[in-house]
Amino acid sequence: MADLELETFLPYRLNRIAAAVSQDFRSVYGPHHDLTIPEWRVLATLGQSERISAKEIGRHSSMHKTKVSRAVRALEERRWLTRRESEEDRREEILSLTAQGRKVYKDIVPKALAFEKQILDRLGPEAEDLHAALRQLETIFKIR
Repeated sequence: MADLELETFLPYRLNRIAAAVSQDFRSVYGPHHDLTIPEWRVLATLGQSERISAKEIGRHSSMHKTKVSRAVRALEERRWLTRRESEEDRREEILSLTAQGRKVYKDIVPKALAFEKQILDRLGPEAEDLHAALRQLETIFKIR
């Protein structure tokens, strides 16, 4: 029987890299805005999408519904997002950022892009290969 070496096992490596990047990226928005990783993901998804349901946020960000729910509640308590009943499905609520939430989002975006640029700059010419490999993985696992 072959031994599994976690350090070279692709799913394990991808998970560790994603966790490390996510944690390091938290230094961009965490200290100034006291956001958790799930709260940032909800804020960012709403910043990009304008109006979206919590269920759609979960699908988009690959977060479990309880994490989305807690993050939504925390952002709502800060008055960074609002809820309104969906016209298509009364059981569902549509979320959107308030002016204050949009201001926070717009404050973080340039810092997020600078964080990404640092990573890509460190990769140098190999950055394009990484983007190509990520596109392939997204296709294989039907992510989009």
